[in-house]
Amino acid sequence: MDPSDIGKAYDQITHLWQRPGFDRSNGIAQHQRALAFASKAGFALDIGCGCTGRFISLLGQHGFSAEGLDVSSQMLRLAKARNPEVPFYHADICTFAFEKRYAFISAWDSIWHLPLASQEPVLRKIVAGLEKGGVFIFSFGGTDAPGEMQNRHMGPEVYYSTLGTNGFVSLMLALGCQIKHLEFDQYPEPHAYLVVQKESD
Repeated sequence: MDPSDIGKAYDQITHLWQRPGFDRSNGIAQHQRALAFASKAGFALDIGCGCTGRFISLLGQHGFSAEGLDVSSQMLRLAKARNPEVPFYHADICTFAFEKRYAFISAWDSIWHLPLASQEPVLRKIVAGLEKGGVFIFSFGGTDAPGEMQNRHMGPEVYYSTLGTNGFVSLMLALGCQIKHLEFDQYPEPHAYLVVQKESD
């Protein structure tokens, strides 16, 4: 499934994040843990920012100049209405060109929608887009091996892929990142996240 198809799928389900019962605390504690490793504030990028603005707000509270990126035009329309002062990019992270380096990058429940073959090149690009000492948090499918799947859990068909836990850890180490935190935060579900820091030297 092409990332543009993911954007169209998410265009249809923005209501899931706007409903009164949506848990706005989802991912906040994990981001606070990641932010504890940030040595200084600066520019921050939320990849797959969605429409809630909860990570944008958290980053702002910690002194970061936050920006958002999403492949869904409807998610971004709502995000801009909520935070009109924040720069947002309607883009596919696979082709997005970084014009600056960031002190903090988040990709929460987003890059797992990339084609499996795009996982490594996109992660290489993201790490290259970090400042030295910058922090990156991302969630992924914490499986034992690489894989991909599609389901209709949210309504429209959506694609997921993963390099597997060891695949992501090995890649981050190869890219000169220190592993700061790895957690299966919804166990026994295979939802996991990594916090890594780009080496300073």
